[in-house]
Amino acid sequence: MGSSRLRVFDPHLGRKDSAALAERELPLPTFDVPYFKYIDEEDEDDGWSSRSQSSTEDDSVDSLISDRYVVVSGTPEKILEHLLNDLHLEEVQDKETETLLDDFLLTYTVFMTTDDLCQALLRQYPSLASGCRTYSAKKYQGKDENSDVSCRKRKVLHLVSQWISLYKDWLHEDEHSKMFLKTIYRNVLDDVYEYPILEKELKEFQKILGMHRRHTVDEYSPQRKNKALFHQFSLKDNWLQHRGTVTETEEIFCHVYITEHSYVSVKAKVSSTAQEILKVVAEKIQHAEEDLALVAVTFSGEKHELQPNDLAISKPMDATGRMYVYRKDLADTLNPLAENEESQQRSMRILGMNTWDLALELMNFDWCLFNSIHEQELIYFTFSRQGSGEHTVNLSLLLQRCNEVQLWVATEILLCSQLGKRVQLVKKFIKIAAHCKAQRNLNSFFAIVMGLNTASVSRLSQTWEKIPGKFKKLFSELESLTDPSLNHKAYRDAFKKMKPPKIPFMPLLLKDVTFIHEGNKTFLDNLVNFEKLHMIADTVRTLRHCRTNQFGGEMSPKEHQELKSYVNHLYVIDSQQALFELSHRIEPRV
Repeated sequence: MGSSRLRVFDPHLGRKDSAALAERELPLPTFDVPYFKYIDEEDEDDGWSSRSQSSTEDDSVDSLISDRYVVVSGTPEKILEHLLNDLHLEEVQDKETETLLDDFLLTYTVFMTTDDLCQALLRQYPSLASGCRTYSAKKYQGKDENSDVSCRKRKVLHLVSQWISLYKDWLHEDEHSKMFLKTIYRNVLDDVYEYPILEKELKEFQKILGMHRRHTVDEYSPQRKNKALFHQFSLKDNWLQHRGTVTETEEIFCHVYITEHSYVSVKAKVSSTAQEILKVVAEKIQHAEEDLALVAVTFSGEKHELQPNDLAISKPMDATGRMYVYRKDLADTLNPLAENEESQQRSMRILGMNTWDLALELMNFDWCLFNSIHEQELIYFTFSRQGSGEHTVNLSLLLQRCNEVQLWVATEILLCSQLGKRVQLVKKFIKIAAHCKAQRNLNSFFAIVMGLNTASVSRLSQTWEKIPGKFKKLFSELESLTDPSLNHKAYRDAFKKMKPPKIPFMPLLLKDVTFIHEGNKTFLDNLVNFEKLHMIADTVRTLRHCRTNQFGGEMSPKEHQELKSYVNHLYVIDSQQALFELSHRIEPRV
């Protein structure tokens, strides 16, 4: 045994910096410290997960190692068993155990399916009433059998409650999880009479599932059990059925093209009609609604005019074609509106808007998207599991919004042909960027700075020459925060000092998760590299910290409505070639 070797992790070296993973090869000590073994299916030693100190001559060394090292890899089943063994049922949980539990729940989809987790949890839930002991029956022999069994049951229920709380409505869409919750709930109903201590967990379970009926222990007695009791879960299925009505009210970005390379980004409900979409677009481009029509154009060139009551976005248009707006007086000919003086006048609207309020409305919009992102979306986005597109909708919307804000900045500036007005627009955007930073919206902050640094804008030498010195200095200071050197140190230091609520620059956060994923193997010797998953979970928890407090910007109703309409429906040109053509048109190359 003395010649055996194992892999351990020093948390004092590696917790603060996710890149500093300290793996060491240490000889096994002569005393038994099974806690540090690889967790594998062949390990039959039940003491590996115990934190209690053994009474050996080397107690001091044992304590030192126990305080400093944790298991870094194992099979999914054994990691789950380890979690349950270490779980405390007191009001105040051990912080390390809670973190380990959170790591597991955030990242389990990387190494096991939801069905696998459900089956593993059922195996960990002792089922003694039926005479079969599904979880290590030898552990429950003796005078403390009932106490040990009820404790194990409570631990499993606590883990399930944490799982539900963390995933919320995500579990509504998975058939395996719905069946599992029904099964585990019925098991608890079976057990609560024999183990009254489970009543607290049962009530908590019912609360999480949205079941409002309260019960007493007497109701669960064998004499009172009947079919109605077993069917009450399906009767109280509002938690599981809740998801069915959400899709009609979900909001997505709908691109309505005005020209071949420019569109209005419309934030609308999936159930929006063509008339509702057209009304928004007509207001945005300042054209009479009755003179316009929406046309769906497939990539093969087929055109279909949408009637007022038709669902405009019943399915994603990007997969089949585009939606255009065109003038009815042009009969059957599709001829989108061209960029002209009208479009230049539209870009002037921003000059009359208060920059702080505009930044505040950008924050309102971004916060709505950011607050909807589930932490799991970053995991799915990084690991690209099957069906990940369905599980990263909110994250994709925020990333798309960042790109659109960048294009919006360039579009507004390049559509302005008058030099003086264009200078005012650049100054306006610099101030908005500064306000976004002050309001801790780093997503829009980065987007605006990148928009000002777009090649088609940065080449406008005549415009930049007329920007006052104080604005150039301010912009230089803002640019320094986007400096990528030293792994974006300037941004990271500034963002760390900001108090929540705050919105991070999401592309960089995704880059961090991807860097950890690609730089470390998910499996080591066919065992889950849980330390890698801890680092990923720790990075993903940035979202939780940013949302510790909720954002609530206030402004007068009239200003709010005008700005909301403007910010919700940005007019952008999505072609770099078209932007360059505009750039050379307003400031020809000398």
